[in-house]
Amino acid sequence: MCQLLGMNCNTPTDVTFSFRGFAQRGGQTDHHADGWGIAFFEGNSVAEAGSDDKGLRHFVDHEPACSSPVAELISRYPIKSRNVISHIRKATQGRVALENCHPFVRELWGRYWVFAHNGDLKDFTPRLHGSFKPVGNTDSERAFCWIMQELAKSHAGVPSVQELSITLRELAAKIASHGTFNFLLSNGQALWAHASTSLFYVERKYPFAHATLSDEDVSVNFAEHTKPSDRVAVVVTAPLTTNESWTAFAPGELKVFADGAALDA
Repeated sequence: MCQLLGMNCNTPTDVTFSFRGFAQRGGQTDHHADGWGIAFFEGNSVAEAGSDDKGLRHFVDHEPACSSPVAELISRYPIKSRNVISHIRKATQGRVALENCHPFVRELWGRYWVFAHNGDLKDFTPRLHGSFKPVGNTDSERAFCWIMQELAKSHAGVPSVQELSITLRELAAKIASHGTFNFLLSNGQALWAHASTSLFYVERKYPFAHATLSDEDVSVNFAEHTKPSDRVAVVVTAPLTTNESWTAFAPGELKVFADGAALDA
């Protein structure tokens, strides 16, 4: 199975610490060596960042994340974002190729949408039409296209985060009936996460403390790099640190994160 990493914050924040440990799972501390990718939502500037984070930086590579020069760049380049999605691939459907690397990106209602999936879907062959067609040949991209298609049919424009959560919960249940469907989704306004099997999250907030990576001997004192008002939520397939309290998702649970916190939706 693949590995997922998502981050949602109330102020633009870099993901270099979490990504550094996460990337080691792409062929070093785990066997997920069939490509990787990451996407960052950004505003035009920190001053303009917020609900209008429509800009997107998107990087994918079919090389293992642990040895990819692009991954090395990302681990050292502090790109600041309020919503980040990353994925390390262990191929189950579709060849090892750039077009099959997550996260996938589509446009809907004048916004970018980013999606990454961990799992394996059997006999999921929905009818796709209009603007949403897979470029590669993975079950994951096919599921993403169907979600985009159904969202476009269900809403005339960008609905509220709460409305989107209701629709996504219904769509996720239908897809999950075909197999394992752990996924992350964002449109720059919030981060949605759905678990079929393994997914965990942690909320980092004041008072911030030290954290130590599970996959590399690296620690950070978040108190030295944050303000008391900062909030950061991190979602991952398996806990990234050894000394933080990670919360497991329940099977079939969909959660939405906004401004660095899990919402009741």
